[in-house]
Amino acid sequence: FYFPIKKQPRNMGMTATESTNMKHANLQRRDTDILSESLDVPHSVAEVTLVTYRSVGIGLFGLGMRYAGMPLEKIALFMNSSQVSGKNQFAQSVRLTFKNGALAPYRVVGSASMVAWFLQYSIMGFAFQFFDHGLSELMGVKPIYYGHELMQPLDPAEEKSTEYKTKSAIKALISPILAGALESKVSNRAEAQRYFGLEKFAKVEARLGWNPLAKAAGPAFLSNSMRNIIMCQTSFVLTPIAYKLYFPQENKNKTSLFWFGLSMNVFVGNVFAITQQALWGRSLDYCARHGQINYGNVVREGLKAEGMSAFFTGPKWFSRVLMNAPAQGILPWFYNEVLPLGEKPVVKAVKAILYTPITDEAEKLRGGADKLLDQQGTVQAISQDMRTARCDNTR
Repeated sequence: FYFPIKKQPRNMGMTATESTNMKHANLQRRDTDILSESLDVPHSVAEVTLVTYRSVGIGLFGLGMRYAGMPLEKIALFMNSSQVSGKNQFAQSVRLTFKNGALAPYRVVGSASMVAWFLQYSIMGFAFQFFDHGLSELMGVKPIYYGHELMQPLDPAEEKSTEYKTKSAIKALISPILAGALESKVSNRAEAQRYFGLEKFAKVEARLGWNPLAKAAGPAFLSNSMRNIIMCQTSFVLTPIAYKLYFPQENKNKTSLFWFGLSMNVFVGNVFAITQQALWGRSLDYCARHGQINYGNVVREGLKAEGMSAFFTGPKWFSRVLMNAPAQGILPWFYNEVLPLGEKPVVKAVKAILYTPITDEAEKLRGGADKLLDQQGTVQAISQDMRTARCDNTR
């Protein structure tokens, strides 16, 4: 999906090869550049508008998907805690989830969770775009592929030097780390609240007696951050790069991107994230018992009790996929195929409602100032002529 750019005259003395290369280069241009040119707005205005629009869109998408899938989240939380053990852990988790009725999973959702879900996804999207674009500008490399770029073949003119690839790899590693940590700063406390329930969480939090900064981060922040970093890396870096570079060009379309993104989430991201999810759940249980968290003790206790099964089993992975895949798994498809559909109308609206009136008013003020300066210059010239005439009369 891409927006048409302004048409150029055909007969400009170019060869057929040069014309083809120019067309290919236009297809490789970023959505922001194309929109900025086609709608005649400054690149900076288009950039800010699109980053904000995408972030809000991701936030609303995450809020709706996570609330609808709350029973699946509770099952996954119990599966990756020390509250279930032995055989039939999945069945145990289902019983715990619906112990107090069919709507019990939704009753643990407070306003903090609703806000946190929106902020978690919107800030994740905003933070990744901010860090990806900022670091790209700083390091002199291109941002991660987005939107229509995923459907186009690799640009043969794209720089492939070792230095460029190293910078791109470093940037692709750092951006999700910063975005995932910021996401956890916003969401971890609300996630712990949903895990314990409102009343029990208040007691656990009171027992900790943390300062306001630590309290805002919430318990088990480190393992929560590691999980979010892994998932952010999968959704915003690994999926678009792998799809762009390695997926067969003739099979690229919206449907294949949907299933490719979902598969990357299920079989790559969640395979690694499940270990951190289990560590997070066990750390919260440890915190409730001891009033503090010691990750070394949490890991040792888990391995002693259940071996590696404490942190990874087929059922744990399956429950995590049930909770995460509906939202995070189809996020790459939503981000790259659905959100671009509204980009042009949004930029048009911002241009009509904000940019054009502001620039018109600025032009009026500038015109008034110029007119005032002209009048002032005229008055000064007349005054100078009068002084000159007076001096002549005196002589």
